[in-house]
Amino acid sequence: MRNSIVEMIFKDFFNKKTILITGHTGFIGSWLTLWLKLLNSKIIGLSLDYPTQPSLFQTLQLEKSIHHYFGNINDIQTIKKLLKKYNPDIVIHLAAQPLVKESYLSPVDTFQTNIMGTANLLESLRNSSVKSCIIMTSDKCYKNLESTRAYVEDDPLGGNDPYSASKGAAEIITHSYKKSFFETEQHTRISTVRAGNVIGGGDWASDRIIPDCVRHFSQNLPVFLRHPDSVRPFQYVLEPISGILRLTVKMWSDYSFADSWNFGPSHIRKPTKVKNVVDMVIKNWGSGEWKTSKTELSFKESKFLLLNSQKASKKLYWKSVFDLKTTISETVNWYKTFYNNPKEIIPYSENCILSYVKKAKEIKLMDM
Repeated sequence: MRNSIVEMIFKDFFNKKTILITGHTGFIGSWLTLWLKLLNSKIIGLSLDYPTQPSLFQTLQLEKSIHHYFGNINDIQTIKKLLKKYNPDIVIHLAAQPLVKESYLSPVDTFQTNIMGTANLLESLRNSSVKSCIIMTSDKCYKNLESTRAYVEDDPLGGNDPYSASKGAAEIITHSYKKSFFETEQHTRISTVRAGNVIGGGDWASDRIIPDCVRHFSQNLPVFLRHPDSVRPFQYVLEPISGILRLTVKMWSDYSFADSWNFGPSHIRKPTKVKNVVDMVIKNWGSGEWKTSKTELSFKESKFLLLNSQKASKKLYWKSVFDLKTTISETVNWYKTFYNNPKEIIPYSENCILSYVKKAKEIKLMDM
């Protein structure tokens, strides 16, 4: 399977490239690591810990095939040592405190990790041989006016809750470093990526809609929704990863692609409410129910948030491969395999990537 994927996409660009991934043990990081492993990249991973139990990273046994390190992104010396030891060609920065609720409980830690952790990485790149770096922030980096208009890359940054503020600040810091220290084509090329609500198999985080559904439905319990009518840009986990990989290729040969990019679902003309997504999960799972939570929240959540990805579509020729129906089906089937046939979960996950790539080829998105 590995050779077929390498031959199918990106014209073996990632073959033998040395890539440092921060936050590699997380949900998105694990899928990215698996995809790059199949593309025969040399991967160095830096994460604080396994963020959840179960852990997708451990489930896929990825530590056996990469250079796997535990360390704190807030320790700049750790980053510098890895850059010096491995001289990576590319850095993909995913390490973060990723949850809105946790940011209310631990705001200082959230600011430290999401803001200063990013600054530590950027500072470390100043004297490195890294050619390209992609920093993933969030769709929540924008100043959310609860508008029905989808946000574009030039919209004002902001954030009322600590998490959103930290992501907006990470964008500003990255822009500052680029203008101050990475202005020419001879310097590291840096982009930021803003992705919507990412769903897929192997996410076990707390207070996230799909993992909550799986945990409850597998025990024949109802799931409670805080805001069933909230609208979110739900998309399959491989969608923003494909955007990151495509952007990495473009940045390598063209400095002008070092910019900020939205990667959101193409179906924004039909905004999807949380309750509709849960109804689709129930249909695919075969059972389950949801109820509106009556617990009063101690923090505020945005009720309407959409991304406009026209820039990525026009300049990167990138767009969503799966519609929401397929996204939910792929996601639920992964969890069913995990529970019913756990010994097959590694080849099944690899095949999820291969199936996605085949679909992308059909709509001519992966002809690099």
